[in-house]
Amino acid sequence: MSWGLVDTVVLHLRTHVGEVVVKSSGPTNHHIGREIAAHRDWTGPWLDGERVNRLLHAHGEQNFICLTSVPGNLVQGTPAAGDPEVYRQAGELLVAFHQQASTVSEDCEARMDAQAIRWLDGEHRIDVGTETELCSIIATHDHASAVLVPTHGDWQPRNWLLDDEGCVRVIDLGRWALRPALTDLARLARQEWEGRPDLEAAFLAGYGSDPREPAAWQRTLVREAIGTAAWAYQVGDEPFEQQGHRMIHQALEVASV
Repeated sequence: MSWGLVDTVVLHLRTHVGEVVVKSSGPTNHHIGREIAAHRDWTGPWLDGERVNRLLHAHGEQNFICLTSVPGNLVQGTPAAGDPEVYRQAGELLVAFHQQASTVSEDCEARMDAQAIRWLDGEHRIDVGTETELCSIIATHDHASAVLVPTHGDWQPRNWLLDDEGCVRVIDLGRWALRPALTDLARLARQEWEGRPDLEAAFLAGYGSDPREPAAWQRTLVREAIGTAAWAYQVGDEPFEQQGHRMIHQALEVASV
């Protein structure tokens, strides 16, 4: 069941207590730890109606988690990925997750910029001129205080299931963290919403508002583009890497306006 890009093994097993999902990874992989934390403390709004897996067992030191299996098929790559109703439900699910808690951070913006610079200092195929331009843009970023909420971290159709009744469910909380709410919209905006304003409108109708403050949104798109291109190169996902380079081009176009 895993994507085969990192050292995480995902198994779907039939047991005497029903179908379960088991995940395990190596000692340097932090995704299982994040997923354990998310399921222990933050999935409450989604548990009613089985909108997310229920935690059965977990061991942080051994990077192991066992979850119930939820019904449905991946939305990605199916006609459902272009269905506004799916995005309306995704917006409703996400706002319920975001509204659980909030805290103000004085250094979040600086930390996110530092992470972007670390990506640029590592291995990637971003050309030197573009890298220099990105560094110059990051140097101008405002480091104002930011409101952080529980975020999924990879909110897109590859992590949504749709069952036979048309109900959207959520999987894979391995990138969970406290972040600004708008960060959960970045991948949708640069992928599924491109050329589909109806999907964006349906999502925001479900969410109930638009959390994207313009200046913070521009900073987010720059960082997301860098992280996508560099991470995808490092794990050998060339199509996703090309997506990251397109995102960089788009972010630079916006920054130059």
